[in-house]
Amino acid sequence: MASELRVNTLKDASGNNSIATSFVANGSAKQWAKFTVSAALSDSLNTSSITDTAAGNFEVNFSSAMGNANYAVTTCTFTIYGRETHCDASSTSAYGIGTWYNMSRSEDSITDCGTAALGDLA
Repeated sequence: MASELRVNTLKDASGNNSIATSFVANGSAKQWAKFTVSAALSDSLNTSSITDTAAGNFEVNFSSAMGNANYAVTTCTFTIYGRETHCDASSTSAYGIGTWYNMSRSEDSITDCGTAALGDLA
């Protein structure tokens, strides 16, 4: 039989600092990943795979779906100056990332990408 632990507040070892469990559950990233330009995952949470869909375009696939498509995504690339990233969070099972350099989609000079999704799991 599985165990269940129910608490409303978490406290540190000294008992002085506390935080509501709802803040921890609702304020934590529900997915994150670090991956290379070849879409190889370096490390991740709730990420089943990264797909390289075209030059500068990636699809991030969840292991566990989000509750709805109204989640927030943040992303960045580790590269040279002038790189931009854009996200499309329009599905409960995946979202897209586009990288731009000099006004065109490109993977030039990308070494690694980082991304995270915040919202409610299904």
